[in-house]
Amino acid sequence: MATPELARRAVAAVVTATAAIAMTVGTAGVAGAAPRQADGLSPDILAIMNKPAYEHAQWGLLEIDDTTGEIIHSQYPNQFFIPGSTAKLVSVSSTWHTLGGDHRFTTPVQAVGNRSGSVLDGSLVVVAQGDLTMGGRTKPDGSVDFTPIDHTYANDLPGATLTPENPLAGLNEMAQQVRASGLTEVHGDVAIDSRLFTSFPGLDPTPTPLIINDNLIDLLTTATTPGQPAQLSWRPQVAPYQVESTVQTVAAGGPTDIAVTASPDGTHISLSGTIAADAQPTLRVSPVQDPDAFGRTALIEALARAGVTVTAPPTGPNPSGLVPDSYDGTERVAAYVSPVYAQYARLILKVSHNLGANLGICLMAVAAGSHQCEDGFAGIRNFLTQAGIDPTKVQLLDGRGGNPVDRVTPDVENEILHYWQGTPEATRFREALPILGVDGSLAFACAGCPTCPGKGKVWAKPGSVVGLDAVNQRLAVGAETLGGYLDAGHGRLHTFYLAVNGASTQDITTFFDVVNDLNRIAGLLQEQAEARP
Repeated sequence: MATPELARRAVAAVVTATAAIAMTVGTAGVAGAAPRQADGLSPDILAIMNKPAYEHAQWGLLEIDDTTGEIIHSQYPNQFFIPGSTAKLVSVSSTWHTLGGDHRFTTPVQAVGNRSGSVLDGSLVVVAQGDLTMGGRTKPDGSVDFTPIDHTYANDLPGATLTPENPLAGLNEMAQQVRASGLTEVHGDVAIDSRLFTSFPGLDPTPTPLIINDNLIDLLTTATTPGQPAQLSWRPQVAPYQVESTVQTVAAGGPTDIAVTASPDGTHISLSGTIAADAQPTLRVSPVQDPDAFGRTALIEALARAGVTVTAPPTGPNPSGLVPDSYDGTERVAAYVSPVYAQYARLILKVSHNLGANLGICLMAVAAGSHQCEDGFAGIRNFLTQAGIDPTKVQLLDGRGGNPVDRVTPDVENEILHYWQGTPEATRFREALPILGVDGSLAFACAGCPTCPGKGKVWAKPGSVVGLDAVNQRLAVGAETLGGYLDAGHGRLHTFYLAVNGASTQDITTFFDVVNDLNRIAGLLQEQAEARP
Protein backbone atom coordinates (compact mmCIF):
# COMPACT_ATOMS: atom_id res chain seq x y z
CA MET A 1 0.00 0.00 0.00
CA ALA A 2 1.28 3.45 -0.86
CA THR A 3 2.35 5.76 1.91
CA PRO A 4 1.09 9.38 2.00
CA GLU A 5 2.73 11.53 -0.64
CA LEU A 6 6.24 11.91 0.73
CA ALA A 7 7.56 14.30 -1.89
CA ARG A 8 5.06 17.13 -1.77
CA ARG A 9 7.41 19.93 -0.94
CA ALA A 10 10.01 19.15 -3.57
CA VAL A 11 8.06 17.07 -6.10
CA ALA A 12 8.84 13.81 -7.75
CA ALA A 13 11.44 12.34 -10.01
CA VAL A 14 11.31 11.14 -13.57
CA VAL A 15 13.95 8.69 -14.66
CA THR A 16 14.62 5.50 -16.61
CA ALA A 17 17.06 2.62 -16.77
CA THR A 18 17.56 2.54 -20.49
CA ALA A 19 21.01 3.79 -21.51
CA ALA A 20 19.98 5.28 -24.83
CA ILE A 21 16.31 6.03 -25.33
CA ALA A 22 15.20 6.60 -28.88
CA MET A 23 12.18 8.82 -28.53
CA THR A 24 9.45 7.84 -30.95
CA VAL A 25 6.30 9.51 -32.10
CA GLY A 26 3.32 9.16 -29.77
CA THR A 27 -0.02 8.34 -31.28
CA ALA A 28 -1.92 11.02 -29.40
CA GLY A 29 -1.63 14.75 -28.84
CA VAL A 30 -3.59 17.79 -29.81
CA ALA A 31 -6.61 16.75 -31.83
CA GLY A 32 -5.93 17.16 -35.53
CA ALA A 33 -2.23 17.92 -35.06
CA ALA A 34 0.30 16.27 -37.34
CA PRO A 35 2.78 14.34 -35.21
CA ARG A 36 6.44 14.21 -36.26
CA GLN A 37 9.55 12.31 -35.24
CA ALA A 38 10.38 13.44 -31.71
CA ASP A 39 13.81 14.77 -30.85
CA GLY A 40 16.09 12.66 -28.65
CA LEU A 41 16.74 13.67 -25.08
CA SER A 42 19.89 15.61 -24.30
CA PRO A 43 22.90 13.85 -22.74
CA ASP A 44 22.47 15.66 -19.41
CA ILE A 45 18.90 14.35 -19.08
CA LEU A 46 19.95 10.84 -20.12
CA ALA A 47 22.72 10.91 -17.53
CA ILE A 48 20.11 11.49 -14.83
CA MET A 49 17.87 8.78 -16.23
CA ASN A 50 20.70 6.22 -16.21
CA LYS A 51 21.34 6.41 -12.47
CA PRO A 52 21.28 3.08 -10.58
CA ALA A 53 18.03 4.00 -8.81
CA TYR A 54 16.20 3.51 -12.11
CA GLU A 55 17.70 0.21 -13.18
CA HIS A 56 14.36 -1.60 -13.14
CA ALA A 57 12.08 1.40 -13.65
CA GLN A 58 9.63 2.12 -16.47
CA TRP A 59 9.45 5.56 -18.04
CA GLY A 60 6.74 7.64 -19.57
CA LEU A 61 7.17 11.04 -21.16
CA LEU A 62 5.13 13.23 -23.44
CA GLU A 63 5.92 16.86 -24.26
CA ILE A 64 3.87 18.81 -26.79
CA ASP A 65 4.03 22.33 -28.19
CA ASP A 66 0.58 23.51 -27.12
CA THR A 67 0.29 26.01 -29.97
CA THR A 68 1.25 23.81 -32.91
CA GLY A 69 0.56 20.34 -31.55
CA GLU A 70 4.13 19.32 -32.37
CA ILE A 71 5.28 16.36 -30.30
CA ILE A 72 8.65 17.23 -28.82
CA HIS A 73 9.35 14.07 -26.79
CA SER A 74 7.32 10.89 -26.51
CA GLN A 75 7.86 7.66 -24.61
CA TYR A 76 4.95 5.26 -23.98
CA PRO A 77 2.36 8.06 -24.17
CA ASN A 78 -0.61 5.67 -24.12
CA GLN A 79 0.65 3.29 -21.43
CA PHE A 80 -0.89 3.35 -17.96
CA PHE A 81 1.30 4.69 -15.17
CA ILE A 82 0.68 4.96 -11.43
CA PRO A 83 0.04 8.70 -11.12
CA GLY A 84 0.40 9.55 -7.45
CA SER A 85 -0.97 13.01 -6.90
CA THR A 86 -0.87 13.99 -10.55
CA ALA A 87 -4.27 12.25 -10.52
CA LYS A 88 -5.42 15.55 -9.01
CA LEU A 89 -5.04 17.12 -12.47
CA VAL A 90 -7.90 14.85 -13.47
CA SER A 91 -10.11 15.14 -10.39
CA VAL A 92 -9.66 18.87 -9.80
CA SER A 93 -10.16 19.65 -13.49
CA SER A 94 -13.39 17.65 -13.43
CA THR A 95 -14.67 19.35 -10.28
CA TRP A 96 -13.72 22.79 -11.60
CA HIS A 97 -15.50 22.05 -14.88
CA THR A 98 -18.58 20.74 -13.04
CA LEU A 99 -18.96 23.54 -10.49
CA GLY A 100 -17.32 26.43 -12.34
CA GLY A 101 -14.31 28.37 -11.13
CA ASP A 102 -16.47 31.13 -9.64
CA HIS A 103 -18.75 28.81 -7.68
CA ARG A 104 -19.12 29.71 -4.00
CA PHE A 105 -20.39 27.50 -1.19
CA THR A 106 -23.10 29.10 0.95
CA THR A 107 -23.53 27.36 4.30
CA PRO A 108 -26.74 28.56 5.97
CA VAL A 109 -27.85 28.52 9.59
CA GLN A 110 -31.60 27.95 9.86
CA ALA A 111 -33.74 28.76 12.91
CA VAL A 112 -36.06 25.80 13.38
CA GLY A 113 -38.90 26.33 15.87
CA ASN A 114 -40.78 29.32 17.16
CA ARG A 115 -39.13 32.69 17.46
CA SER A 116 -40.34 35.46 19.73
CA GLY A 117 -38.21 38.55 19.38
CA SER A 118 -34.70 37.71 20.51
CA VAL A 119 -35.59 34.24 21.75
CA LEU A 120 -35.76 31.07 19.66
CA ASP A 121 -37.72 28.19 21.17
CA GLY A 122 -36.17 25.51 19.02
CA SER A 123 -32.83 24.82 17.37
CA LEU A 124 -30.26 26.35 15.09
CA VAL A 125 -29.28 24.01 12.26
CA VAL A 126 -26.12 24.40 10.17
CA VAL A 127 -26.83 22.95 6.72
CA ALA A 128 -23.38 21.75 5.72
CA GLN A 129 -22.49 22.33 2.05
CA GLY A 130 -19.06 20.76 1.61
CA ASP A 131 -17.09 23.99 2.11
CA LEU A 132 -13.45 22.88 2.27
CA THR A 133 -12.12 25.52 4.67
CA MET A 134 -15.11 27.35 6.25
CA GLY A 135 -13.08 30.55 6.38
CA GLY A 136 -10.14 28.96 8.17
CA ARG A 137 -7.64 29.95 5.45
CA THR A 138 -9.30 32.99 3.90
CA LYS A 139 -7.10 36.08 3.68
CA PRO A 140 -8.51 39.63 3.74
CA ASP A 141 -8.38 39.80 -0.06
CA GLY A 142 -10.56 36.69 -0.37
CA SER A 143 -7.78 34.34 -1.48
CA VAL A 144 -7.06 31.06 0.29
CA ASP A 145 -3.79 30.84 2.19
CA PHE A 146 -1.30 27.96 2.13
CA THR A 147 2.27 27.13 3.12
CA PRO A 148 4.77 25.05 1.11
CA ILE A 149 4.36 22.06 3.43
CA ASP A 150 0.76 21.93 4.58
CA HIS A 151 -0.26 21.07 8.14
CA THR A 152 -2.14 18.03 6.80
CA TYR A 153 1.30 16.46 6.19
CA ALA A 154 2.75 17.35 9.60
CA ASN A 155 2.94 13.74 10.80
CA ASP A 156 4.66 12.59 7.60
CA LEU A 157 7.01 15.38 6.51
CA PRO A 158 9.43 17.62 8.40
CA GLY A 159 8.91 21.35 8.10
CA ALA A 160 5.11 21.53 7.97
CA THR A 161 3.82 24.94 9.08
CA LEU A 162 0.53 26.67 9.81
CA THR A 163 -1.18 29.50 8.02
CA PRO A 164 -1.91 32.42 10.39
CA GLU A 165 -5.67 32.55 9.84
CA ASN A 166 -8.08 31.49 12.59
CA PRO A 167 -9.46 28.03 11.73
CA LEU A 168 -12.75 28.99 13.43
CA ALA A 169 -13.20 32.18 11.40
CA GLY A 170 -16.22 30.94 9.47
CA LEU A 171 -18.04 29.76 12.59
CA ASN A 172 -17.25 33.05 14.32
CA GLU A 173 -18.74 34.93 11.39
CA MET A 174 -21.84 32.73 11.49
CA ALA A 175 -22.25 33.41 15.21
CA GLN A 176 -21.93 37.15 14.70
CA GLN A 177 -24.56 37.01 11.97
CA VAL A 178 -26.92 35.11 14.28
CA ARG A 179 -26.48 37.83 16.87
CA ALA A 180 -26.97 40.52 14.22
CA SER A 181 -30.28 38.87 13.29
CA GLY A 182 -31.53 39.82 16.75
CA LEU A 183 -31.29 36.46 18.47
CA THR A 184 -29.73 36.37 21.92
CA GLU A 185 -31.17 33.15 23.34
CA VAL A 186 -31.74 29.68 21.91
CA HIS A 187 -33.98 27.60 24.17
CA GLY A 188 -32.97 24.40 22.50
CA ASP A 189 -29.94 23.05 20.69
CA VAL A 190 -27.57 23.41 17.75
CA ALA A 191 -27.39 20.68 15.13
CA ILE A 192 -25.35 19.95 12.02
CA ASP A 193 -27.26 18.77 8.95
CA SER A 194 -24.73 16.57 7.20
CA ARG A 195 -27.07 14.87 4.75
CA LEU A 196 -25.37 16.47 1.75
CA PHE A 197 -23.45 13.32 0.92
CA THR A 198 -22.25 9.97 2.25
CA SER A 199 -18.68 8.93 1.54
CA PHE A 200 -17.29 5.43 0.96
CA PRO A 201 -14.12 3.60 2.09
CA GLY A 202 -12.21 4.28 -1.14
CA LEU A 203 -11.93 7.97 -0.26
CA ASP A 204 -9.12 8.30 2.27
CA PRO A 205 -8.96 10.85 3.85
CA THR A 206 -12.73 10.77 4.12
CA PRO A 207 -14.61 13.93 3.10
CA THR A 208 -17.39 15.19 5.35
CA PRO A 209 -20.06 17.80 4.58
CA LEU A 210 -18.77 19.99 7.44
CA ILE A 211 -15.00 20.46 7.57
CA ILE A 212 -13.28 22.61 10.20
CA ASN A 213 -9.47 22.94 10.01
CA ASP A 214 -9.28 19.92 7.69
CA ASN A 215 -10.81 17.89 10.57
CA LEU A 216 -7.51 18.16 12.45
CA ILE A 217 -6.17 19.48 15.75
CA ASP A 218 -2.86 21.32 15.27
CA LEU A 219 -0.20 20.67 17.93
CA LEU A 220 2.86 22.95 17.89
CA THR A 221 5.86 22.14 20.10
CA THR A 222 8.52 24.78 20.73
CA ALA A 223 11.87 24.07 22.38
CA THR A 224 12.82 25.75 25.66
CA THR A 225 15.97 25.08 27.75
CA PRO A 226 17.66 21.66 27.66
CA GLY A 227 16.28 19.48 30.42
CA GLN A 228 13.03 21.44 30.65
CA PRO A 229 9.55 20.66 29.29
CA ALA A 230 8.91 21.97 25.80
CA GLN A 231 6.25 24.58 25.20
CA LEU A 232 2.98 23.43 23.60
CA SER A 233 0.32 25.41 21.77
CA TRP A 234 -2.67 23.92 19.98
CA ARG A 235 -5.64 24.90 17.88
CA PRO A 236 -8.54 25.07 17.44
CA GLN A 237 -9.30 24.89 21.14
CA VAL A 238 -12.79 23.41 21.32
CA ALA A 239 -14.37 21.45 24.20
CA PRO A 240 -14.10 18.64 25.16
CA TYR A 241 -10.71 18.31 23.43
CA GLN A 242 -7.80 18.26 25.86
CA VAL A 243 -4.09 18.10 25.09
CA GLU A 244 -1.18 17.21 27.34
CA SER A 245 2.52 17.02 26.56
CA THR A 246 5.50 15.33 28.16
CA VAL A 247 7.90 16.41 25.40
CA GLN A 248 11.29 17.37 26.82
CA THR A 249 13.84 19.80 25.38
CA VAL A 250 17.24 18.20 24.80
CA ALA A 251 20.58 19.69 23.88
CA ALA A 252 21.12 21.39 20.54
CA GLY A 253 21.77 18.84 17.84
CA GLY A 254 19.88 16.17 19.76
CA PRO A 255 16.91 14.19 18.45
CA THR A 256 13.58 15.78 17.65
CA ASP A 257 11.15 12.88 17.85
CA ILE A 258 7.57 13.66 18.87
CA ALA A 259 4.80 11.06 18.96
CA VAL A 260 1.08 11.75 19.17
CA THR A 261 -1.53 9.43 20.68
CA ALA A 262 -5.23 9.99 21.21
CA SER A 263 -8.16 8.37 22.95
CA PRO A 264 -10.55 6.35 20.75
CA ASP A 265 -12.91 9.34 20.41
CA GLY A 266 -9.98 11.66 19.67
CA THR A 267 -10.76 14.12 22.47
CA HIS A 268 -7.80 13.33 24.75
CA ILE A 269 -4.49 13.89 22.96
CA SER A 270 -1.01 13.23 24.33
CA LEU A 271 2.39 14.21 22.97
CA SER A 272 5.62 12.56 24.06
CA GLY A 273 9.26 12.55 23.01
CA THR A 274 12.00 15.10 22.62
CA ILE A 275 12.81 18.31 20.73
CA ALA A 276 16.29 19.71 20.22
CA ALA A 277 16.99 23.12 21.73
CA ASP A 278 17.99 24.47 18.33
CA ALA A 279 15.05 22.93 16.44
CA GLN A 280 12.36 24.97 14.76
CA PRO A 281 8.88 24.70 16.27
CA THR A 282 7.62 21.25 15.33
CA LEU A 283 4.06 20.64 14.18
CA ARG A 284 2.00 17.50 14.65
CA VAL A 285 -1.71 16.89 14.05
CA SER A 286 -4.40 14.66 15.52
CA PRO A 287 -7.63 13.81 13.69
CA VAL A 288 -11.08 14.97 14.73
CA GLN A 289 -13.02 11.71 14.89
CA ASP A 290 -16.52 13.24 14.85
CA PRO A 291 -16.55 16.40 12.70
CA ASP A 292 -20.26 17.05 13.25
CA ALA A 293 -20.02 16.94 17.06
CA PHE A 294 -16.86 19.05 16.87
CA GLY A 295 -18.52 21.63 14.64
CA ARG A 296 -21.62 21.77 16.82
CA THR A 297 -19.60 22.48 19.97
CA ALA A 298 -17.39 24.97 18.17
CA LEU A 299 -20.45 26.92 16.98
CA ILE A 300 -22.09 26.91 20.42
CA GLU A 301 -18.86 28.34 21.84
CA ALA A 302 -18.69 30.91 19.04
CA LEU A 303 -22.30 31.90 19.74
CA ALA A 304 -21.44 32.45 23.38
CA ARG A 305 -18.55 34.72 22.38
CA ALA A 306 -20.97 36.66 20.16
CA GLY A 307 -23.54 37.09 22.95
CA VAL A 308 -25.98 34.28 22.08
CA THR A 309 -26.75 31.69 24.74
CA VAL A 310 -27.82 28.12 23.99
CA THR A 311 -29.49 26.13 26.74
CA ALA A 312 -28.32 22.71 25.53
CA PRO A 313 -25.00 21.41 26.88
CA PRO A 314 -22.19 22.48 24.52
CA THR A 315 -20.55 19.06 24.34
CA GLY A 316 -21.98 15.76 23.26
CA PRO A 317 -23.08 14.06 20.05
CA ASN A 318 -24.62 15.96 17.18
CA PRO A 319 -28.42 15.82 17.65
CA SER A 320 -29.13 14.82 14.07
CA GLY A 321 -32.69 13.89 15.03
CA LEU A 322 -33.48 17.60 15.31
CA VAL A 323 -32.77 18.14 11.59
CA PRO A 324 -36.08 18.72 9.81
CA ASP A 325 -37.14 17.03 6.58
CA SER A 326 -37.50 20.45 4.97
CA TYR A 327 -36.49 24.01 5.73
CA ASP A 328 -39.64 25.48 4.22
CA GLY A 329 -41.02 28.10 6.59
CA THR A 330 -37.83 28.35 8.63
CA GLU A 331 -35.77 31.51 8.99
CA ARG A 332 -32.21 31.81 7.72
CA VAL A 333 -30.37 33.69 10.45
CA ALA A 334 -26.83 33.35 9.08
CA ALA A 335 -24.89 32.10 6.08
CA TYR A 336 -21.17 31.74 5.51
CA VAL A 337 -20.12 32.33 1.89
CA SER A 338 -16.86 30.77 0.75
CA PRO A 339 -14.18 32.04 -1.62
CA VAL A 340 -14.60 30.94 -5.25
CA TYR A 341 -13.89 27.29 -6.09
CA ALA A 342 -10.87 28.30 -8.17
CA GLN A 343 -9.21 29.33 -4.89
CA TYR A 344 -9.91 25.90 -3.43
CA ALA A 345 -8.57 24.25 -6.58
CA ARG A 346 -5.42 26.35 -6.17
CA LEU A 347 -5.04 25.14 -2.58
CA ILE A 348 -5.54 21.50 -3.61
CA LEU A 349 -3.03 21.72 -6.45
CA LYS A 350 -0.43 23.92 -4.76
CA VAL A 351 -0.03 21.77 -1.62
CA SER A 352 -1.48 18.45 -2.86
CA HIS A 353 -4.43 18.68 -0.48
CA ASN A 354 -5.74 15.12 -0.37
CA LEU A 355 -8.96 15.80 1.54
CA GLY A 356 -9.90 18.56 -0.88
CA ALA A 357 -9.26 16.36 -3.90
CA ASN A 358 -11.45 13.58 -2.50
CA LEU A 359 -14.11 16.12 -1.54
CA GLY A 360 -14.38 17.04 -5.21
CA ILE A 361 -15.68 13.56 -6.02
CA CYS A 362 -18.51 14.05 -3.52
CA LEU A 363 -19.28 17.54 -4.79
CA MET A 364 -19.64 16.22 -8.33
CA ALA A 365 -22.09 13.61 -7.05
CA VAL A 366 -24.14 16.34 -5.35
CA ALA A 367 -24.10 18.42 -8.53
CA ALA A 368 -25.59 15.42 -10.33
CA GLY A 369 -28.37 15.10 -7.75
CA SER A 370 -26.89 12.23 -5.75
CA HIS A 371 -25.99 11.93 -2.06
CA GLN A 372 -23.57 9.02 -2.67
CA CYS A 373 -19.98 10.10 -3.29
CA GLU A 374 -19.22 7.18 -5.59
CA ASP A 375 -21.63 8.68 -8.11
CA GLY A 376 -19.20 11.58 -8.51
CA PHE A 377 -16.89 9.56 -10.74
CA ALA A 378 -19.42 10.04 -13.51
CA GLY A 379 -18.46 13.71 -13.32
CA ILE A 380 -14.90 12.80 -14.32
CA ARG A 381 -16.16 10.78 -17.25
CA ASN A 382 -18.50 13.60 -18.31
CA PHE A 383 -15.73 16.18 -18.15
CA LEU A 384 -13.35 14.07 -20.23
CA THR A 385 -16.03 13.25 -22.78
CA GLN A 386 -17.12 16.87 -23.14
CA ALA A 387 -13.46 17.88 -23.52
CA GLY A 388 -13.08 15.37 -26.35
CA ILE A 389 -10.80 13.11 -24.31
CA ASP A 390 -11.07 9.32 -24.20
CA PRO A 391 -12.08 8.48 -20.59
CA THR A 392 -10.62 4.97 -20.84
CA LYS A 393 -7.17 6.55 -20.52
CA VAL A 394 -7.97 7.11 -16.82
CA GLN A 395 -8.60 4.65 -13.99
CA LEU A 396 -9.44 6.18 -10.59
CA LEU A 397 -11.10 5.14 -7.36
CA ASP A 398 -10.37 8.36 -5.49
CA GLY A 399 -9.59 12.00 -6.20
CA ARG A 400 -6.13 12.20 -4.63
CA GLY A 401 -4.21 9.50 -6.49
CA GLY A 402 -3.65 7.19 -3.54
CA ASN A 403 -5.73 4.14 -4.45
CA PRO A 404 -3.98 1.02 -5.81
CA VAL A 405 -6.18 1.01 -8.92
CA ASP A 406 -5.34 4.59 -9.96
CA ARG A 407 -3.74 4.90 -13.39
CA VAL A 408 -3.35 7.57 -16.07
CA THR A 409 -1.58 7.81 -19.40
CA PRO A 410 0.87 10.61 -20.24
CA ASP A 411 -1.39 11.36 -23.18
CA VAL A 412 -4.53 12.02 -21.14
CA GLU A 413 -2.69 14.37 -18.79
CA ASN A 414 -1.40 16.39 -21.74
CA GLU A 415 -4.87 16.52 -23.25
CA ILE A 416 -6.33 17.85 -20.00
CA LEU A 417 -3.62 20.50 -19.81
CA HIS A 418 -4.27 21.41 -23.45
CA TYR A 419 -8.02 21.63 -22.81
CA TRP A 420 -7.57 24.36 -20.21
CA GLN A 421 -5.51 26.45 -22.60
CA GLY A 422 -8.56 26.76 -24.82
CA THR A 423 -10.79 28.15 -22.06
CA PRO A 424 -11.17 31.56 -20.40
CA GLU A 425 -9.74 29.92 -17.26
CA ALA A 426 -6.37 29.15 -18.92
CA THR A 427 -4.24 31.52 -16.87
CA ARG A 428 -6.10 30.90 -13.61
CA PHE A 429 -5.70 27.13 -14.00
CA ARG A 430 -2.00 27.30 -14.92
CA GLU A 431 -1.21 29.65 -12.03
CA ALA A 432 -3.03 27.31 -9.64
CA LEU A 433 -0.24 24.78 -10.18
CA PRO A 434 2.97 24.79 -8.10
CA ILE A 435 5.75 26.86 -9.66
CA LEU A 436 9.25 25.39 -9.79
CA GLY A 437 11.44 26.99 -7.13
CA VAL A 438 8.71 29.46 -6.16
CA ASP A 439 5.72 28.05 -4.28
CA GLY A 440 3.61 25.09 -3.23
CA SER A 441 4.99 21.59 -3.61
CA LEU A 442 7.79 22.94 -5.82
CA ALA A 443 8.87 25.77 -3.49
CA PHE A 444 12.03 23.98 -2.36
CA ALA A 445 12.90 22.47 -5.73
CA CYS A 446 15.96 24.70 -6.09
CA ALA A 447 17.14 24.55 -2.48
CA GLY A 448 20.88 23.95 -2.26
CA CYS A 449 21.38 23.98 -6.03
CA PRO A 450 24.02 26.35 -7.49
CA THR A 451 21.85 26.67 -10.59
CA CYS A 452 18.15 25.98 -10.99
CA PRO A 453 17.08 25.32 -14.57
CA GLY A 454 13.49 26.37 -15.16
CA LYS A 455 13.03 28.32 -11.95
CA GLY A 456 9.77 30.27 -12.17
CA LYS A 457 9.12 28.88 -15.65
CA VAL A 458 7.61 25.46 -14.90
CA TRP A 459 4.04 25.16 -13.59
CA ALA A 460 3.42 21.55 -12.63
CA LYS A 461 1.70 19.12 -10.28
CA PRO A 462 3.98 16.49 -8.70
CA GLY A 463 3.00 13.06 -7.45
CA SER A 464 4.62 10.33 -5.35
CA VAL A 465 3.81 6.80 -4.28
CA VAL A 466 6.45 5.40 -1.91
CA GLY A 467 6.52 2.36 0.36
CA LEU A 468 8.85 -0.01 2.18
CA ASP A 469 10.50 -2.81 0.24
CA ALA A 470 10.78 -5.27 3.15
CA VAL A 471 12.72 -7.83 1.10
CA ASN A 472 15.61 -5.47 0.43
CA GLN A 473 15.05 -3.08 3.34
CA ARG A 474 14.85 -0.02 1.14
CA LEU A 475 12.20 2.32 -0.26
CA ALA A 476 10.22 1.25 -3.29
CA VAL A 477 9.26 4.27 -5.35
CA GLY A 478 6.09 3.01 -6.98
CA ALA A 479 5.65 6.27 -8.83
CA GLU A 480 7.24 9.66 -9.27
CA THR A 481 5.36 11.92 -11.66
CA LEU A 482 5.15 15.54 -12.77
CA GLY A 483 2.73 17.14 -15.19
CA GLY A 484 2.09 20.69 -16.28
CA TYR A 485 3.39 23.51 -18.46
CA LEU A 486 6.83 24.67 -19.62
CA ASP A 487 7.48 28.28 -20.59
CA ALA A 488 8.81 27.93 -24.16
CA GLY A 489 9.38 31.67 -24.60
CA HIS A 490 7.75 34.17 -26.95
CA GLY A 491 4.37 33.57 -25.31
CA ARG A 492 4.45 29.83 -26.05
CA LEU A 493 3.76 26.95 -23.68
CA HIS A 494 4.55 23.26 -23.87
CA THR A 495 2.41 20.74 -22.01
CA PHE A 496 4.31 17.83 -20.51
CA TYR A 497 3.87 14.74 -18.39
CA LEU A 498 6.75 12.73 -16.92
CA ALA A 499 6.38 9.46 -15.05
CA VAL A 500 8.61 6.78 -13.66
CA ASN A 501 7.25 3.62 -12.03
CA GLY A 502 9.45 1.19 -10.16
CA ALA A 503 12.48 3.14 -8.95
CA SER A 504 14.29 2.18 -5.74
CA THR A 505 16.20 4.15 -3.11
CA GLN A 506 17.97 3.23 0.11
CA ASP A 507 16.30 5.71 2.46
CA ILE A 508 14.38 8.96 2.68
CA THR A 509 17.51 11.01 1.93
CA THR A 510 18.16 9.23 -1.34
CA PHE A 511 14.46 9.39 -2.10
CA PHE A 512 14.76 13.16 -2.16
CA ASP A 513 17.65 12.72 -4.57
CA VAL A 514 15.07 11.14 -6.87
CA VAL A 515 12.84 14.13 -6.25
CA ASN A 516 15.63 16.50 -7.18
CA ASP A 517 16.38 14.51 -10.32
CA LEU A 518 12.91 15.22 -11.61
CA ASN A 519 13.15 18.88 -10.72
CA ARG A 520 16.27 19.13 -12.81
CA ILE A 521 14.83 17.17 -15.74
CA ALA A 522 11.77 19.42 -15.85
CA GLY A 523 13.99 22.49 -15.71
CA LEU A 524 16.23 21.20 -18.49
CA LEU A 525 13.20 20.45 -20.66
CA GLN A 526 12.04 24.02 -20.09
CA GLU A 527 15.40 25.49 -21.06
CA GLN A 528 15.51 23.38 -24.20
CA ALA A 529 11.93 24.37 -25.07
CA GLU A 530 12.81 28.05 -24.68
CA ALA A 531 15.89 27.61 -26.88
CA ARG A 532 13.96 26.10 -29.76
CA PRO A 533 13.40 28.37 -32.76
